Amino acid sequence: MSFPRPVKAVVFDMDGLLVATEQVVFAAMQHAAASFGGEMPFATFQRMVGLRHEASDLILMEHFGEGFDLPAFSAAVSVYFRTEQAAGIALKAGVVEILDRLDALKLPRAIATSSSRYAVEQSLGPHGLLPRFDAFITREAQEKGKPHPEPFLKAAAALGVDPASCLALEDSHNGVRSASSAGMMTVMVPDMLDPTEEMETLTVRIAADLHEVAALLAGQAV
Repeated sequence: MSFPRPVKAVVFDMDGLLVATEQVVFAAMQHAAASFGGEMPFATFQRMVGLRHEASDLILMEHFGEGFDLPAFSAAVSVYFRTEQAAGIALKAGVVEILDRLDALKLPRAIATSSSRYAVEQSLGPHGLLPRFDAFITREAQEKGKPHPEPFLKAAAALGVDPASCLALEDSHNGVRSASSAGMMTVMVPDMLDPTEEMETLTVRIAADLHEVAALLAGQAV
């Protein structure tokens, strides 16, 4: 397979694509829900993947019902997550390889994430990856989050590359929708969400992991 157009930059999601944070967040929500006498179904969590906190909070309130103490729940989730984060959250397969590939190809790269700058620093900093990205479009820089195209459009602008010449890498449905609507060549690398027929139509490839994407870039003519 070759990309529809020459790839001149790559824009990465972070959670679930570069670091295995989604599994930790789900475990944290399950733990917090149990402490409140409730449950966190996987299907409910899947609806939140890739969304900003405000949108996720609406789903939580819909699930738990009126009168649910969302601030207390969020605090419990945060405590669990911070503990796991302090112990170290693993990189996803192929992260270092694909960054090495981009270095060899001299391609700029950015992160477009619904997470905060602090979360980016805490997730990628311990792995020494922050200097390997040229731009970070975190939630502080976004007026409209995924699935709106703004995060990816801002990433392309920060890199000085036409969105149509950017390769976007995403694991979530909302992320794929965001990248595709920004006009980028989009590859889905599934994590907590399986690809659907819609995802097939919005992407140029469904990849097993970042090793596969790195291999696709190996023949890239710059």
